[in-house]
Amino acid sequence: MTDTPPTATGTGAPKRLFIKTYGCQMNVYDSERMADVLRPLGYAPTEAVEDADFVILNTCHIREKAAEKVYSELGKLRQLKEAKDGGLTIAVAGCVAQAEGEEIMRRQPAVDLVVGPQAYHQLPELLTRTARARGERIGADFAPVDKFDALPAARTVEGVTAFLTVQEGCDKFCTFCVVPYTRGAEWSRPVAAVLAEARDLAARGVREITLLGQNVNAYNGEGPDGAPSSLARLAAALAEIPGLDRIRYTTSHPNDFSDDLIAAHRDLPQLMPYLHLPVQSGSDRILRLMNRKHGRQTYFDLIDRIREARPDLALSSDFIVGFPGETDRDFEDTLDLVRRVGYASAFSFLYSPRPGTPAATMAAPVPDEVARTRLHALQALLTEQQVAFNAAQAGQVLPVLFEKRGRHGRQAIGRSPFLQSVHVDDADHLIGEIVEVEIVSGQQNSLTGRLPATAADGPPPPLEQRATASRAVGATPA
Repeated sequence: MTDTPPTATGTGAPKRLFIKTYGCQMNVYDSERMADVLRPLGYAPTEAVEDADFVILNTCHIREKAAEKVYSELGKLRQLKEAKDGGLTIAVAGCVAQAEGEEIMRRQPAVDLVVGPQAYHQLPELLTRTARARGERIGADFAPVDKFDALPAARTVEGVTAFLTVQEGCDKFCTFCVVPYTRGAEWSRPVAAVLAEARDLAARGVREITLLGQNVNAYNGEGPDGAPSSLARLAAALAEIPGLDRIRYTTSHPNDFSDDLIAAHRDLPQLMPYLHLPVQSGSDRILRLMNRKHGRQTYFDLIDRIREARPDLALSSDFIVGFPGETDRDFEDTLDLVRRVGYASAFSFLYSPRPGTPAATMAAPVPDEVARTRLHALQALLTEQQVAFNAAQAGQVLPVLFEKRGRHGRQAIGRSPFLQSVHVDDADHLIGEIVEVEIVSGQQNSLTGRLPATAADGPPPPLEQRATASRAVGATPA
């Protein structure tokens, strides 16, 4: 007789699953796949943690505060579990689980399962073990091929956009980063597997996919001929899928940006003109301490080549402020880089030492007050550039993929090719469609647009008119 996972009640009522996701887009994808794995066991999603029979915290370990938020949340869940007389299963998944599994169990005995990012396909088996004896709680290893082979072929998706993981892990070993220790070495899914998942998504109404990877442009999955494929070749194959009109990818590393990927930005209209390309610092000295293996001039030269191929490209990046040893001159070099490149958006953070990384033991830590002052200055400059980029869209006509209803009346919200949120009144009948929108104004975090009379008054345009075959006209960041 085989063991079966526990049921929530004896009444035949569905079991309820609540997943809280921290961190990056890859965690969002992983959370969706965890729900897929558990669905055959009768777990239906709930947005109310109080109603849940099974709670999963899918965690991020990039910064210290992210990990501490998990422990705070676990304290609340312990109280909920006690209120339910133990009728609640709690799991911690993701990168904190991988890095701090034993510490999680020590600090919070209410946790039943600890599952690393490459082992969540084992959740049904681990639930069975937990039902039998609450002792074996760790499921954390590096076997992404096993994970993807075990995941259900069909995904449950909502809406017209979706994430699709194509690459995991990292071989770069930046001195500040825990990813090589929590996600393992770089590994790429075979092209056939990616295409099969993308075709299924397109058949379910998805019109835009974002390819995910820790270093997604290092993608080298096995192609149809048995040889490694590049991200550019994968994008070209994806562009052939009917109904799949937009392709994005994140996150990239400057050292993995190949000539054929630059050419793809020139030649593939489905590849959106938005690129997230982290640089972390504008100082050559700090970049060496970070082990980034590129300098500022290399980054400048790469940006020039990409913009030559795709002049309307919008750029985003990541920055770390207050890295050990950072001087005022180093920080000024970062500000100089930002001014010279010009970004449509960016993410900037205070340096956060992560246990086990080389930077955590480096000398000359930057005083917190100094680091925060620098961060505020950098964010002010980045905000200025973002506002200018969005404001420059006023008067432009951009193809917008409408994703959902807005808050007001018949308002709908979509995305521009540059990943900006676009709010348009009287457009809720166009959700799921790509429609030309005149941009009226640009704010810091969104655009306001209006429909041409034909789109506002009539039904959606014919299918052959909906594809985003022509490039959007945009403005280069100031």
